Amino acid sequence: MSSTVFGTNRVLEVVGALPQSAARLDAVSPIRNTEALVRVERLNLDSASFNQIQQFSEGSAKEMGRQILDIVAARGKMQNPVTGSGGVLIGEVVQAGADFRGAAIGDRIVTLVSLTATPLRLESISSDWDGKTPVVPVVGEAVLTEGAIFAKIPDDLPESITMSVLDVCGAPALALRVLRRPAIDGRVPGRLLILGGGKSASLSAVSARDLGIGVTVVVPTEGERQRLLAHGIADSVVVADATDPLTTRERVLAESAVDELPDVTLVCVNVPNVEHTALVCTRPSGAVVYFSMATVFSTVALGAEALGLDLDLIIGSGYVPGHAEAALQLVRKHDGLRRFFESL
Repeated sequence: MSSTVFGTNRVLEVVGALPQSAARLDAVSPIRNTEALVRVERLNLDSASFNQIQQFSEGSAKEMGRQILDIVAARGKMQNPVTGSGGVLIGEVVQAGADFRGAAIGDRIVTLVSLTATPLRLESISSDWDGKTPVVPVVGEAVLTEGAIFAKIPDDLPESITMSVLDVCGAPALALRVLRRPAIDGRVPGRLLILGGGKSASLSAVSARDLGIGVTVVVPTEGERQRLLAHGIADSVVVADATDPLTTRERVLAESAVDELPDVTLVCVNVPNVEHTALVCTRPSGAVVYFSMATVFSTVALGAEALGLDLDLIIGSGYVPGHAEAALQLVRKHDGLRRFFESL
């Protein structure tokens, strides 16, 4: 297999690294036969990265834009140096190599591979962007390398919803994969706990409920609780600070009709320091899926060991075969889920 399948021909630093872990990518050189050039219209920053940039810039859209432009200029990709995460982009294919497969010139696409592995150069960020949404209108170009995954924009959904859904479409697919298999002790999962109430959480909650699995969501505010319940996203919603392990555990137990912890916990928050909360809120021999890019995985492993907890600990990858169409189908099927995304 040619190394260009992995996009290593675009790595400038360190040579030999794969694009996601590389310090700098080449987003300038002409495309090869196996690549395509995309005129970028918008970036959708992942929640952890957006939250960090917004807090560091104290909400100033001008300063946030400057940070994004500086990161991309320095790295040839959008990879937040603090969170290590990126997001996805939407744009139009303007040039395609003879051997590029899956899209043609004029197709409008959303990338399904992280911006942390996508060669990108930006000219500007729209002055109309207010810094309050992770969807950032830009002028720039990106390279789809050989093997890059992406989806064409469907005609039946607003682009804003499509972009938001596809940014996190790996979460519900991975959650279903875990929920459909027995846990360590052979007990079939019957209850899912989700920390966080945003995009990935809502998709995962609805997909789990479609399986007949009870879903409890933990959010930090009463307003978020009311919004989730109003749109029929979860069976129950607990208000708690997920960075406080013991208080969250108490409230999750209080919400349980059988006074038991859930079989599986899915972490979808955009803040750090919830690793141990997920551990103590999951029943023994259950499973925890960390889908948050704010997770410190050494803290997860060492915390489980220190607490003597026997759990399946799963890293949430953004890719599961068929994840994009499955997530879009959820939004098409459930009016409440669609209205939830429209409200974001």
